[in-house]
Amino acid sequence: MARSLLAALAVTLGLAPPAAAAAVQTAYDFAFTGIDGTPLPLSEFRGKALLVVNTASQCGFTPQYEGLEKLWQDFRERGLVVLGVPSNDFGGQEPGTEAQIKEFCEVNFAVDFPMTAKAHVRGDDAHPFYRWAAEQAGVLGVPRWNFHKYLIAADGHFVDWFATTTSPDAGRLREAVERTLPGAPAAK
Repeated sequence: MARSLLAALAVTLGLAPPAAAAAVQTAYDFAFTGIDGTPLPLSEFRGKALLVVNTASQCGFTPQYEGLEKLWQDFRERGLVVLGVPSNDFGGQEPGTEAQIKEFCEVNFAVDFPMTAKAHVRGDDAHPFYRWAAEQAGVLGVPRWNFHKYLIAADGHFVDWFATTTSPDAGRLREAVERTLPGAPAAK
């Protein structure tokens, strides 16, 4: 977020060429394919907070689906979207097809939050959203395993990241979500 703000400030002050303004991106500049094969532009969620989570069905952290669904149910009416991004990048723990992943999530965890088609979340093949989020988060905020979480503000700007080990019911995560929801009081 700081890098984006600095680039915008540099353009505003005339310290950088206008081309730098085009480099300032938000999450809304990216699109995924939905788990059902339809286009899923993140701009569809403009005005809502996003929690983007890379997921896997055969991982020791897979039970986090239950907590993610609860988070979605608790905050969706207040403007939160939980977005699951299945990925086979870590230990081959998401080998199924999109149809198998969707069925697994619905049957085992009653997941009804939006999910994307499988995507790479690290390395040279990472989805463009994940490359952008890695730039925003810095080297420590890059996914190192399944169920890494990125929190995005209602205006599309990066807010924070949460490691795999941060469960969806962790106070720190829930508090950050509440502060990020549309219409939430500004942080002091």
